Amino acid sequence: MNYVGLSAQISRNNSRSILLLIAFPSVILLGVYTFFYFAFGGETAEVNETFISTIPWVIGAVGIWFLIAFASHSSMIKMATGSKSLERKENMRIYNLTENLCISVGMKMPKLRIVQSDALNAFASGINENTYTVTLTTGIIKALDDKELESVIAHELTHIRNRDVRLLIISIIFVGILSFVVQLLFRSVLYGSGRKRSRNDKGSGQLIIVALVVALVVYLLSILFKFALSRKREYMADAGAVDMTKDPLAMASALRKISGNSTLDLKSDDLKQAYIENPPAAKGAFSALTGLFATHPPIEKRIAFLEQM
Repeated sequence: MNYVGLSAQISRNNSRSILLLIAFPSVILLGVYTFFYFAFGGETAEVNETFISTIPWVIGAVGIWFLIAFASHSSMIKMATGSKSLERKENMRIYNLTENLCISVGMKMPKLRIVQSDALNAFASGINENTYTVTLTTGIIKALDDKELESVIAHELTHIRNRDVRLLIISIIFVGILSFVVQLLFRSVLYGSGRKRSRNDKGSGQLIIVALVVALVVYLLSILFKFALSRKREYMADAGAVDMTKDPLAMASALRKISGNSTLDLKSDDLKQAYIENPPAAKGAFSALTGLFATHPPIEKRIAFLEQM
């Protein structure tokens, strides 16, 4: 896989951000239309009339949810990770490695945070220069030498430079909306099945089941799309780290040490796609299926890619 130039990658990710802002609401609206189609027995005129009158409400609800989550994402990440701010005096080594890398490429230094964990992991987050953050575990700081740790930090800085972190936040928010809808409908089905119902109630129950099936399909499609984007970004970030450090073997060595030691217990599974490594839960016969839902490409392929540079 060849590395795409920084300006081209930033432009591409900006375009993807815009497409996501359009695509996810469009998928939600498609799901709403599909539900109305089944609810009204395929009567096109009635379906179209009801759907058109519903569009402003759907877009309004999605927009409000998105704006609230977009504005509060930093505090939500801090709560999920339990991370603490890392100042220069607390760890000169990390601060100096990050500062030197930022100076070398002319970027503003992000905030540094640390998670108390033996796991070997790191991730970047934020939507602009005021919120960009690189978070490291105490485990990865202790386990890696300076060259390896520099490569890991460069990997995370590349995610920031490529605007991957903003793309990540957008995808997490919209998939979160669909997840909430699925959970709400699923609970409605469970609640409704536990009591006696009249004919009208049974009809309403069938509509809820239809809505649940439609929401599940839309939700699964959005997850597949989100994970595909995440996997591609990791190759780019590895290559970007090499571009900054000029040392592909250090990045490969860091990934070898991280492999099998990266499991980090956080309160939010959504953040796992931001990790430098997040192995799939299942392997062997199920590897092909889990590969579709993997947030990262296999670490062996990433190492092989780096060793060929």
